[in-house]
Formats: sequence, structure tokens, C-alpha cells
Amino acid sequence: MTPPRILVTGGTGYIAGVLIRQLLAEGWQVHTTVRDLAREPALRQVLGAERGEPRDQLRCFAADLMHDAGWAEAAAGCSHVAHLASPLPVGVPRDANTLIVPAREGALRALKAARDAGAQRVVMTSSVAAISYGHGPGEHQLTEADWTNLDAPDVPPYVQSKTVAERAARDWVAREGGGLEFCTVNPAVVLGPVASADYSASVVIVQSLLRGRLPALPRLGFGIVDVRDVAELHRLALTTPGLAGERFIADAGFLWLREIAAILRAELGEDARRVPTLPLPDWCVRLLARVSPAVRAAASELGTVRRQDASHARDVLGWVPRPPREAILATARDLIALGVLRA
Repeated sequence: MTPPRILVTGGTGYIAGVLIRQLLAEGWQVHTTVRDLAREPALRQVLGAERGEPRDQLRCFAADLMHDAGWAEAAAGCSHVAHLASPLPVGVPRDANTLIVPAREGALRALKAARDAGAQRVVMTSSVAAISYGHGPGEHQLTEADWTNLDAPDVPPYVQSKTVAERAARDWVAREGGGLEFCTVNPAVVLGPVASADYSASVVIVQSLLRGRLPALPRLGFGIVDVRDVAELHRLALTTPGLAGERFIADAGFLWLREIAAILRAELGEDARRVPTLPLPDWCVRLLARVSPAVRAAASELGTVRRQDASHARDVLGWVPRPPREAILATARDLIALGVLRA
């Protein structure tokens, strides 16, 4: 029996790398996209694709979110597509369109390539950013039925990009998808094992705490999920029948930044010596926000609690995530092993 063939876009990405390793271990034939094929040798090394698997079990194709070239070739012969490629900045761009346009256009290119190749299903990585923002301060209970309100003030560019991209993808599938099955996975902040120094912007949260880049802890918090569990949820969404139109939140639980810091200090000893212990008063954050765009974005989040309910993924797919503590410590220990404290 010929193993199934899948296109996983954005092969150098954090979640994509873990998903590709899971799929290769299960015998899938994997196509993946990179912006520059010069990155293929390093990608294969990180994925372990030179140890045991036939070289042709993983094929790399050059394709960019903003250009048509390469997408048809990458999707050729694929019965499934996992679209994970999307811009994720560390800072706050001045122009939101630098994120919105490639996120939207890349999603549409992946969908068109999947449809034209005769693929059965596309699973797209969206985000809780497309669900949980623009609902005002305070505490919110959120499910897959919720959408970010883009008309609200202070919606960050990344949040805009994920919301616009998912809505555009769903509209396109309804209008032009034919029989293509489409669903999304909407992760919270993704932490967990780190395979190389080329890691996701989400991991910078733990990196900044370990390096002591934050002098004190603002009253901020977010949902957390382990990258291994996000990849597993993608795999379940790719292979479980009857999921057309579905949306699955991936979130193992909400933690305040002070709770993350406490976990690091409790478990890592001397390696956590730079992790801050003092709270940063709200007034101080708002004062700093006058001169810093990054702090300005954080200031609007002070005290906000978003509890994103992942019970739908548990009920429909049997998905059970690791606790946030495990994801946080896996991130920290790998960053330490990679020399982050010496940087």
C-alpha cells in the first residue's frame, strides 16, 4: 500500500518541524516548502530526516507566501495539506499589512494548490488570536464559536493577520473549494521542546525570563500549549473523518507571567537566577507605553484573562494536552542546553 502523501507548508517553522517528524515516523511521504532551498540541509538535520528514513520520504520545494511559483509542484500528488506557514514577528511592525497580506495570500495560495492537486483535506494553523481579542478587558470564556473583533481599538497586527487569514480561507473554501475539506487548529502560545537556535517568537517569552530581560513582571497572562500536542492535534485533524468546517482550540490552560516565572525559579535552580521576582505595577507599564510600541501593545492587555476552552478537541478527537508546566520546563531546559544563558 502506498503511504499517504502530504504537503506541510513552512517546514522550518516551530510547529511544522514537530509535525513533520511525527508524520515521517508514521510512514507518510512528506512534501514541505521553504523560501530558500539552501536551508534544506539544515532542515533535514533538525528533522532527523537523514537518519533511518529514505531520503525521498521527505522532499523540499521552494515556495513563498507572496508568489505563485512552486506551489503547484509542492502540492502535486498530495492527498492532504497542512498549511502552517505564516509570518510571526518578535516585535510589533509599524504597518499591519506587512503581516496581514502574506498571511492571507499565503493561505489562499496553499488552498488553491491543494484544490488543483486533488487533495482531500486541508488543515490550516490559525490561532486563538483569531478568536480571543477585541472583546474588552476583564475575564473572558471563549470557544470556537467566538471571533476576534477587528473593529475594536488596539488589536495588534499579528492578531489582525491571523483573523483576516482564517476568515479569507473559510470564505474561499465556501466559494471555490469544491469538495475540499477544510478545518483549522487554533493554538494558544506554543512552548515545548526546542530543536535548534532558530526557534519561534513564542519561545522568546521564556528566553526573556531566563536572560533577565524583564526587570519585573507585568500583570499579563495567556493560554499555553505544548508544541508536541499542537502537532498531534494537526495529525488528528488530518486523519479523522467528518471534520469539514471545524475549528479546534489548542490550549492547555491560562497562566500569569508571574506563575511562569515561579515555575522556572522552582525547578531550574541557578539557571533561573535572572528570572525576575517583583511585580511591575500597571502605572509603570502605562508610563513606558508612551515611548515604546511593544510596551504599548502589552499595556492594553494588563489584567485581561482569556480562558480558551479546548473541550471540543477533547470531545471530538480525544486530544489530551500536557499541562502548561511541562511545556514551560521543556522550553527552558532546551534553551539552556542551546546556550541561551550565555548569549
